[in-house]
Amino acid sequence: MNLYADFVENGTEFTNYEDLKNNFKIKIPENFNFSYDVIDKYEKLAPKKRALVWCDDTGAERTFTFEDIARESRRTANYLVSKGIKKGDAVMLILRRKYEFWFFITALHRIGAIAVPATNQLLQKDIEYRTNAAKIKMIVSYDDLIQSEIEKAMPKSPSVKYLVTVDSPKEGWISYNSEISSFGTDFPRPQGELATCNDDVMLLYFTSGTSGYPKMVVHNFVYPLGHIVTAKYWQNVIDDGLHLTVAETGWAKSVWGKLYGQWICGSAVFAYDMIQFKPGVLLKKVEQYKVTTFCAPPTVYNYLVRADIKKFDLSSLKHLTTAGEALNPEVFKKVYEALGLKMCEGYGQTESTVIAGTFPGVEPKPGSMGKPSPCYDVSIVRPDGTKCNPNEQGSIVISLDKSRPCGLFSGYFHDEEKTKSVFEDNKYLTGDTAYYDEDGYIWFVGRDDDVIKSSGYRVSPFEIESILQEHPAVLECAVTGVPDPRRGQAIKATIVLTKLYEASEQLRISILDWMKEKTAAYKHPRIIEFVNSLPKTISGKIRRVEIRQNDEEKGKKE
Repeated sequence: MNLYADFVENGTEFTNYEDLKNNFKIKIPENFNFSYDVIDKYEKLAPKKRALVWCDDTGAERTFTFEDIARESRRTANYLVSKGIKKGDAVMLILRRKYEFWFFITALHRIGAIAVPATNQLLQKDIEYRTNAAKIKMIVSYDDLIQSEIEKAMPKSPSVKYLVTVDSPKEGWISYNSEISSFGTDFPRPQGELATCNDDVMLLYFTSGTSGYPKMVVHNFVYPLGHIVTAKYWQNVIDDGLHLTVAETGWAKSVWGKLYGQWICGSAVFAYDMIQFKPGVLLKKVEQYKVTTFCAPPTVYNYLVRADIKKFDLSSLKHLTTAGEALNPEVFKKVYEALGLKMCEGYGQTESTVIAGTFPGVEPKPGSMGKPSPCYDVSIVRPDGTKCNPNEQGSIVISLDKSRPCGLFSGYFHDEEKTKSVFEDNKYLTGDTAYYDEDGYIWFVGRDDDVIKSSGYRVSPFEIESILQEHPAVLECAVTGVPDPRRGQAIKATIVLTKLYEASEQLRISILDWMKEKTAAYKHPRIIEFVNSLPKTISGKIRRVEIRQNDEEKGKKE
């Protein structure tokens, strides 16, 4: 039993891509609210249906039905209201993968308050910036390390009135666990001015941008419906199955794979609250709990392959998805050989749901993001706005002429200028560069600012990084352009080596010679620098802009 048919025209299920692209349409109810219209409906129709399977590294485990989630969500809503949280208030959730995250975020939806998920990797300055930018009223967290950073940020966070811990009681913090049992489980749907509307702010994410301060992405109350495609037609979740997306709840990828679309389509969510990523342990969890669908970045798959994936009984797995970075064809091949499953890539942003993907009927091409989602009118265009030909690089834009896609963000919070800069001529400018091939597959090139212009060619750092990562000496790499009097820009590869290799001139020449066999001459790196680590954002994205800035500073000194 699932609620897919409640929100899709005619309740039709699609197995053919062209049919999906041309005929899929979401039904958007008036004043939709995920907590009342999905969770509470499951509680009424299928109260014992499994919703969340949770475990951690201590051996603790819990299984929650929709009846459980509905009850604790309403109880938590009463708790929040008792602390003064009301419609429009912003509450930051730093809960990693604690099961209380699901109670709090759905409780905030009931109230009409704004949920602001955040990672426990934040430091004092990060917290100060976020609390002031979003006017955070309450922070909910656990773990001494992040709570120490939160406490240090409080003198410069005047909007924060409450600090709530779901861990052991702590001085200066309100203990959720000590108080929650005293609250009732009846929380009627608000009416009148207190009711939520489709256009109200429901969710706020700080993007971990590769340059500048994080932007604040606003999603409204219909955003969850956009993830029907994410779950049903990209991740291919199964009714009464168990889906695992490897993401901490502080990132947007979490609600892509740990909440909205999965529950609408009837799949339970698996949450493993790992303290440290250990490939062998993760594979054991997949085996033990019989996960049916799985989504992770290519890097995670790479580690799983190295952990000898064949040692585990993963026969429960029916579908694999990946996104976020270059997929090494060798990893694709090894996963397929081990599991008989082809990894299906996808593309989207914090600002969206899945924009392109390997959907039903679309044969995976390793390295390609797949084809456009039925929710988005996607084009790849030249600077003058005209559409590119096959294999011609251009900017990814989404047309809003016909309608605004369900799941596309409303704008940047309190930043009208930035919002206008990406919504131009009735289009959303993604800021990403890509190209179509002759079969209509989309291939990611890079952020518009990251594309290298060398000797008259536009070169994709993403493509070169993908090739470099096939070399046994390369653990991680970042490809950037450096000023060059003859070429405009020369291609530079900044490389972190695996443990079996040491930096040397001989290795540098060896990698350069190896690249000559792999790709066209104009794509060859001219400079290779070996480093111990790459500069990254909190979410783990490589900050190529920092590498370029460092190179510019070196150039000035020389």
